[in-house]
Amino acid sequence: MKIFLTGTAGFIGFHLAKKLIQAGHEVIGLDSINDYYDVNLKYARLKESGIAQEKIEYNKQVVSCISPSYRFIKLKLEDRENLLTLFKQEKFEGVCNLAAQAGVRYSITNPHAYIDSNIIGFINILEACRHNQVKHMVYASSSSVYGLNEEIPFSEKDNVDHPISLYAATKKSNELMAHTYSYLYGLPTTGLRFFTVYGPWGRPDMALFIFTKAILEGKPIQVFNNGEMERDFTYIDDIVEGIFKILTGIPPKGNPDWNGKDPDPSSSPAPYRIFNIGNSKPVKLMDFIHAIEENTGKKAIIEYMPMQAGDVRRTWADVSELSKTTGHVPDTRVEEGLRSFYSWYIKHNTPKP
Repeated sequence: MKIFLTGTAGFIGFHLAKKLIQAGHEVIGLDSINDYYDVNLKYARLKESGIAQEKIEYNKQVVSCISPSYRFIKLKLEDRENLLTLFKQEKFEGVCNLAAQAGVRYSITNPHAYIDSNIIGFINILEACRHNQVKHMVYASSSSVYGLNEEIPFSEKDNVDHPISLYAATKKSNELMAHTYSYLYGLPTTGLRFFTVYGPWGRPDMALFIFTKAILEGKPIQVFNNGEMERDFTYIDDIVEGIFKILTGIPPKGNPDWNGKDPDPSSSPAPYRIFNIGNSKPVKLMDFIHAIEENTGKKAIIEYMPMQAGDVRRTWADVSELSKTTGHVPDTRVEEGLRSFYSWYIKHNTPKP
């Protein structure tokens, strides 16, 4: 397939691009390379993929990677005109939209960044897909959409009408927008709700990166809700495998058994689906920290803090629908995943003495 993949300088997009290329697909990647976190890490990911920084710093044209199957363009999703031109020129078969303004806490202080990227950028992608005969659009949603829901494990069939952060609200909006385009225009869309992704080349604004760096440097870490937190930590390879199977598999065709009197939020009579991708084994935050301590050989200095605005105490993914549809069940143990991350971290980051 010829695939358009956004967010390829990002954590998940970088890994997915490699997987798609290795499987023989042609990929055109896009990223705005914004400064939400250290752009040097984003450029390092691109360099690892074969894209040189000097080729893209001042260039909005598509540039080739050392692999003939991968090309890259530096562009914002909000740039509707250039995005539409790219779609018309390239005639993509599949689209995977991973580009977004990420982060729950950042959305509280920088709300407009989320509207620009996650709403305006998303409608531009939908419109480009609609007008260019794209066969399947897959996009990143988030476990954050479950919001105030306390029914566990989280199921795609649960109500998600009560988000508690703007980030979550934009992801819920993406699902609604995608369904509208699936229903009105027959565009097959699949939303993937990711659960706390971690691993090599991960984001430095996430807990694993922050904790590892601070512990190695002998600095304190802030642990919220006094440590009474659980997360469904999901290793990057499990996430990428799930996306790959959905993107390269059979697009949704609509649920013939869907009932408007008892509506299933995860499907529709339109070609629309929602899936969780998580490890389905919640880990206590303190156990997660202890595992990091074992890898580093150092004890964490902990500052216990109250719950932060927009945060939830527990996440837990029901992945039965993903398993039923793709045969994929994420199963990487946290201890194994943390070892892989730490090996990468030590190689690519020089801890201060």
